Amino acid sequence: MIVELPDTSTNTVAKKIVEVRESGGAVSLGRVLTLVVCADHGEPTEGAIEAAIGASSEHPSRVIVVCIGDRDADSRLDAEIRVGGDAGASEVVVLTLQGALADHPRSVVTPFLLPDTPVVTWWPGAAPEDPATDPMGTLGRRRILDASKSSNPETVLARRLATYAPGDSDLAWTQITHWRALLASAVDRPPHTPILSVEVTGPARSPGVDLLAGWLRSALNVPTKRRVGSFEVRLQRDDGPTVLAVDQNNNAVLCMPGKPDGRVAMSRRELPLLLAEELRRLDIDEVYEQALSGVTEVEIEGAVA
Repeated sequence: MIVELPDTSTNTVAKKIVEVRESGGAVSLGRVLTLVVCADHGEPTEGAIEAAIGASSEHPSRVIVVCIGDRDADSRLDAEIRVGGDAGASEVVVLTLQGALADHPRSVVTPFLLPDTPVVTWWPGAAPEDPATDPMGTLGRRRILDASKSSNPETVLARRLATYAPGDSDLAWTQITHWRALLASAVDRPPHTPILSVEVTGPARSPGVDLLAGWLRSALNVPTKRRVGSFEVRLQRDDGPTVLAVDQNNNAVLCMPGKPDGRVAMSRRELPLLLAEELRRLDIDEVYEQALSGVTEVEIEGAVA
């Protein structure tokens, strides 16, 4: 069910949510968090809404989508409420703010936060320079960013480190979870010969590859190089390199001295899965912070930017 409320007020929207919930048989019990989705003017929001709905099967939530419209228009609030099949296991409230109201999104959102549940703020597009001090960022226990959506990807991770606060995370980091797991498994296998250096190769302007290099630099504390080219991670050892690469069938191939090659089917995980993974943990992601710090210590070979 989708209910549209043009040119309305927060009080009217709140009453309508209760009315729609009662008439449709939906309940707010079992909602585990409030997900606040921040979208600037002109950014597509439907993909973000679909991702939040997709993640709701694992994390039933109240999803509040804040769309910033034309700041030069008359002050106005348009709302849309989605429940039932149109919202998955969540309930979705889309708020479009125009005019002077667009400068005060926190005041508009606050009445719709579920009591006694954690709040997560997510910017599906470009995020503010300092998310932790942003008015919408201060609402969230966790703040989910996406460095790959930055207009300046070559400097975005340096800015993220400069403004990092406990609770920050990034979907570019989430995207490499499986690669990190494969590399951790490779390092744990005998023989445990020391790793002398690391080389990480991948596309230019790829924050995920940069974070992977930073994570290895911080975790292994050995010289690490970042190169431009086809994806490959090479761990140099005295008895030969351990290499993680991708074959023509998009399988992850792990090569280790004296052992048969291992192959794992890999596919790019879509946004709902990434978001669901991020919502599983609401504590501080200290490893992400370490990876950000490690990026600054990686040697850049060639023009990554």
